Amino acid sequence: MRIDVFSIFPEMFEGPFSTSIIKRARERDLVDIRTYNIRDWAIDKHQLTDDTPYGGGGGMVMKPEPLFAAVEDVRGEDVCPVILLTPQGRVLTQAVAAELAARPRLMLLCGRYEGVDERVREHLATDEISIGDYVLSGGELAAMVVVDAVVRLLPGALGFEGSAVEDSHATGLLEGAHYTRPPLFREWPVPEILISGHHARIVAWRRQQALLRTLERRPDLLATAPLTAKERQWLRAQGYEGPFAEAV
Repeated sequence: MRIDVFSIFPEMFEGPFSTSIIKRARERDLVDIRTYNIRDWAIDKHQLTDDTPYGGGGGMVMKPEPLFAAVEDVRGEDVCPVILLTPQGRVLTQAVAAELAARPRLMLLCGRYEGVDERVREHLATDEISIGDYVLSGGELAAMVVVDAVVRLLPGALGFEGSAVEDSHATGLLEGAHYTRPPLFREWPVPEILISGHHARIVAWRRQQALLRTLERRPDLLATAPLTAKERQWLRAQGYEGPFAEAV
């Protein structure tokens, strides 16, 4: 996979893209991440990428010329998603991350200031993504989140391949509790079931813990999570009163 990131602050990506899972994925040639400075395509001697908005108002708006020139120059003849990071976009979910991870190439545009010229949104971007209902100073942090969520889904990126499909939201539920050594810490023991060696019972316990944690913290997720009839009945007994999707 190839990911092109366009920003006026490309140096912000050096640390996050050179550590942990993303670093390992790059070293294994699972992903080719390239960052570009939008100012390199500015058409004036001061390399301006923003200007005052027509009609007045506070703040500055990113100009269309550098963004169009940067994307068109780097993209070449390829047809690939051009994603604008904006609080007005569709919200990033695990399903969206999986959708993007299936693409061979992505281009991410990091806005700044009051946003980008609307012609970028209408004629250059093919998708808009938000990482939540809040406003950041720019799209850089959002782009980092998107890249991390996508790269960890690439085959070979994680040390244990089952991790990605067992994460919170990957199954439609939150993950249950995890424990490691020591078995007893400050008089708090690890649940007996986890050291029993009975794999089937451990799997069932973990599933139940995921259901319980989701009920306690994000009951809204239960309305769409893939659940068996037995699980739905158990959740009703625990006090859940909301709707369910079709039983599996």
